[in-house]
Amino acid sequence: MDEMKAWGAANYAEPMASVQQTLRVAYVVFSFCAALFLGGIKAMVVGPVAAALMVLGNVGVILVLFPAHVWWTIYSLIKTDRINAGLKLAVLIALPVLFGLWLGLSIFGSALVALGYGFFTPWISTFEAFRQESEAKKFVHGLVDGTWGTIKGSCTVVRDFADLCFHSYPVYLKELRESSQNSEPHSIRLLDVPSCMVVGVLGLIVDIPLYTVIALIKSPYMLFKGWQRLLHDLISREGPFLETVCVPIAGLAILFWPLVVVGSVLLAIVSSIFVGLYGAVIVYQEKSFQRGVSYVVAMVAEFDEYTNDWLYLREGTILPRPSYRKRKSSSSTDFSVRTNASVKGGDHPTSSEAPAMLVPTLAPSRSVREAIQEVKVVQVCLSHVLNSYHSILFAQELPMHIINLLYIDIPTKISLYNILCVQIF
Repeated sequence: MDEMKAWGAANYAEPMASVQQTLRVAYVVFSFCAALFLGGIKAMVVGPVAAALMVLGNVGVILVLFPAHVWWTIYSLIKTDRINAGLKLAVLIALPVLFGLWLGLSIFGSALVALGYGFFTPWISTFEAFRQESEAKKFVHGLVDGTWGTIKGSCTVVRDFADLCFHSYPVYLKELRESSQNSEPHSIRLLDVPSCMVVGVLGLIVDIPLYTVIALIKSPYMLFKGWQRLLHDLISREGPFLETVCVPIAGLAILFWPLVVVGSVLLAIVSSIFVGLYGAVIVYQEKSFQRGVSYVVAMVAEFDEYTNDWLYLREGTILPRPSYRKRKSSSSTDFSVRTNASVKGGDHPTSSEAPAMLVPTLAPSRSVREAIQEVKVVQVCLSHVLNSYHSILFAQELPMHIINLLYIDIPTKISLYNILCVQIF
């Protein structure tokens, strides 16, 4: 019998390994389809309830507190001494537009977030059940997770939003009124108020259509490049497909990637509203109508260049990017000032101006694998440091009160180890 087993293991080892691999792949595919189907059922049952709670709650808070928000804002604007009469007039003229944007974007955003949270949280929770250890726990968590927890999460979101609107915003306005005596007031000339209004409207007219066109044109690139990257990681077992338990979740990411693309396009359109309105702030800061117009034109080129870098397309942009700042502000390590230094004829006065708009740098981030490797290297080095520290203490026959320092915290050990190395060696 033993000889038969040995003969079978020698002759059928490779076919059996192939069969096991095929069964393993079939199990992953079946688990993914089952979780996708079960998550869809939970999303259809729990999603409408959670989304309705969030929409009704947030919209109710917005509409009920809207008259109070209008009154609090106007009262604080009149009572504060941080801005002069000209700037108060400009803000009062812009308040109807700002409150209209608040109503429209907040209600639209609440509905969008409610649909996304209510329908996709049960789906994702079903796939997260694969992280459990035993098969029984995977089955139980796949059924339970994302049901009642999603409904409670919707109530938590409504509560936090109500706290923000009813407590945080009045506290901010109160601080604005009370801090007026401790800071220099902001002023604007009455002649600059029409320029700010014209540039703000011009920013909306120019930036919103152009941002929308650029986002729609480049959305197919984002769709196919995202699928290409995810499929490459699936084949090479990299990125989110590194661990077997993450394969179902990463497969869900492949299916839902078109929704990510649609969300990115909507985000670009919404952000263009605030980018265009910021042109009025540029006119106020630079005291120049021409620089405000230059900002409106330059932001379209900035967005085009940013999307090119993010999608790994051609570097730079073919669109004009005039300079809208009198001088280039200093940049930090995490953010860079995106200005056109190549524009000729730019003046650079020595007077202190408001900082340029900060845009995150587009440097490629490190992968999770590299970060984990660095952490492991640090752990190994720290272990060697502490072992060497212990051996040095005992080898040099130090007094007992020095030996007792073995029980202090690790940063003190490392510092003392460096001191002993300098003194001994």
